[in-house]
Amino acid sequence: MADVSDPKIDEAYLDVRSDKTETNWLLLDYESDRSDKLTLTSTGSGGLEELCEHLDESKASYAYVRIRYSNDKESQREKFILVIWIGQSCKVMRKAKISVHAADVKQVLRVFSIEVPAREKDDLKEEPIVIKLRKAGGASYDGV
Repeated sequence: MADVSDPKIDEAYLDVRSDKTETNWLLLDYESDRSDKLTLTSTGSGGLEELCEHLDESKASYAYVRIRYSNDKESQREKFILVIWIGQSCKVMRKAKISVHAADVKQVLRVFSIEVPAREKDDLKEEPIVIKLRKAGGASYDGV
């Protein structure tokens, strides 16, 4: 099991979800290579692009991101995604634990529209993610 008991994680989660702050992402990393304890590594307000700057090719991480997009000419939507990052150089034993630990992370980062598995930073380009969010969101008036 992953240890997600750090109160800073829940505080950052509520901050990302809040309409009153600019914070739109958070990043969780393992305390060390041998630890199953997750800690809040960083937060930001620059969206997926800024988040990608903080991802490490040698680590497995979890991110929670608020995405704002136009559904049509008249409306803006905000949706949340859970990113499960497994860097290309991540150690095999860490990779093996990800599916079990992801379930623990989902107990804390509870509300999201889609889960985005990512192995490369290109997997986190905003446009394809917005298309997935539109499909998951139900009514679409622009043919997506």
